[in-house]
Amino acid sequence: MQILFEASEEGTEKGLGAIAGTVRRFQPEPDLTIPHMGWNQLALAQPDLPVWDDLATDPYVYFVHSFYVEPTDSTVNAATVTHGTQKVTAAIAKDNLIAMQFHPEKSSETGLKILANFVHWVEQSL
Repeated sequence: MQILFEASEEGTEKGLGAIAGTVRRFQPEPDLTIPHMGWNQLALAQPDLPVWDDLATDPYVYFVHSFYVEPTDSTVNAATVTHGTQKVTAAIAKDNLIAMQFHPEKSSETGLKILANFVHWVEQSL
């Protein structure tokens, strides 16, 4: 997901710029583990997105990251997650583009459902 953005605090190389915004580093907080590693709950910002079909409310998914994306246009946020006191983008969606910060392949049954929903969504658009 991060390469889709324009710039990153992780280095000096530019991203693809498909989505306006910047990749940011988590800010240290007392008792906050960085990288954000483990299970955390999504808050769906675009709940009608086909990849979220038939998921539990506020589903748990698996994260491993020290950076997150900050889109210029917050309407591209498809889901957010809170780590410490920082509410950040966990997935984006715009037109036919979707990307996730978490690892669906490591997210058990929820991740498998997200991947199956994605395949179904693509098949319907052909």
